Amino acid sequence: MDWNAEVTDQIDAHWQTRLRPRLDGLTDDEYFWEPVDGCWTLSRRGTSRAQLSFGAGEFTWDYGETVDPEPVTTIAWRLGHLIEGFAESNAKRFGGPAADLATFEFAGTADGALQQLDDVYARWLDGVRRLGDDGLAQPQGPTAPPAFADKPIARVILYSNVELIHHGAEICLLRDLYLRLARGR
Repeated sequence: MDWNAEVTDQIDAHWQTRLRPRLDGLTDDEYFWEPVDGCWTLSRRGTSRAQLSFGAGEFTWDYGETVDPEPVTTIAWRLGHLIEGFAESNAKRFGGPAADLATFEFAGTADGALQQLDDVYARWLDGVRRLGDDGLAQPQGPTAPPAFADKPIARVILYSNVELIHHGAEICLLRDLYLRLARGR
């Protein structure tokens, strides 16, 4: 069995037929829409209401420790999470530019975020495909948290698949709610 093809074909089929088409036409209003008070989002530098904010550019990504209940997050926040996560993985494993929460430049527009997402996803998928079955079986090594250093790279790749499906579904739900609540029924 070609395990690499199974892993990449599953996530790319989801990307091509379920998730990415649902993101077409995303507006800046939807991107930043806060369905409830106190959402975590992307904020202009210096204006975040969150305990912490990360990022190197004009927009920062809200975050906090031990927030109960955890805040609802905007589409901008969720896309930022996915994009930065793929960018960081690309930097560690697939020759992408250096990326981490402190240095990443989050997009201040929906179009900018979708371009970032397309770019980091394409690099990540190509990198995973190039791993082949042998690469998926290799240990994650020193760039992974210590508890995962000896675990196969397949584990972090499958986790990335889960993140894309999970947060992608949340983004699609927020779009559905925006169309019905923010723009009227």
